[in-house]
Amino acid sequence: MGEGRQLVAGELILGEARAAARGEDEAVENLVKEHARFVYRIAYAVLRSHHDAEDAAQETFLRVLRYGRRLAAVENQKMWLARIAWHVAIDRSKSRRRTRELTIENSDRAFDDVPGTDASADEALERAQIGATVERLISGLPKKLREPLVLSTIREMSPREVGAVLGISEAAVRSRVFRARQILKEKLAAQVSGSEEARHARR
Repeated sequence: MGEGRQLVAGELILGEARAAARGEDEAVENLVKEHARFVYRIAYAVLRSHHDAEDAAQETFLRVLRYGRRLAAVENQKMWLARIAWHVAIDRSKSRRRTRELTIENSDRAFDDVPGTDASADEALERAQIGATVERLISGLPKKLREPLVLSTIREMSPREVGAVLGISEAAVRSRVFRARQILKEKLAAQVSGSEEARHARR
C-alpha cells in the first residue's frame, strides 16, 4: 500500500514539475525526473501527510526552477535538493497544524504489516495504537534527536548525508539516532507495561 502510494505521488509530482520546467534548461527536468520520489520521502518524513508532502515536494521543485542554468554550478545536486526539501517541509510543519497519519519507521507501511484475516480485530487495533503512540513519542523528542531520527528513516540517505543536511557530523548523527531510539524504546515499553497493568486491573 505505502510503496504504491509513493509511486503515484512521485508520478504526480514529476508530471507537474516537468510541466513547470518545460522550456527551461534540460538539467532542471532531469533533476526532477531523478529525484522526485526522494524529495517526496523527505517531505513525508517531516509532515506525515501524503497531501502535504506532495505540496512540499512541488514547492521544492518550483524553487529549483528559479536557478535555471545556474544549476550546473551546484556540486552535489542530491544533497542540495535534500536541504531545500527539508527546509520547505519544516517551514510547512511550523505554519499549520498537521493531521498526523499513522507512522512507524517506514511510516506509510504501518497498516501493511497488520495481520490478515486470521488475526483478531483487537490485535490490529493494538498495532495501530502502538504506531500512533510511537508517532507521539517521536514528536516529543528534543529537536536535536528528533531531526536526525526522522531523516535516518529515508532509505536513500546515509548518516553522512543526514549530517550534511542538518549541519552536523556523521558521528553526531549516529550518536543522536542511537540515543533517540533508546529513549523511544524505554518510553514505549513503559507505556505498554502501563496499559497491560490497567487492563489486568479492570478484570
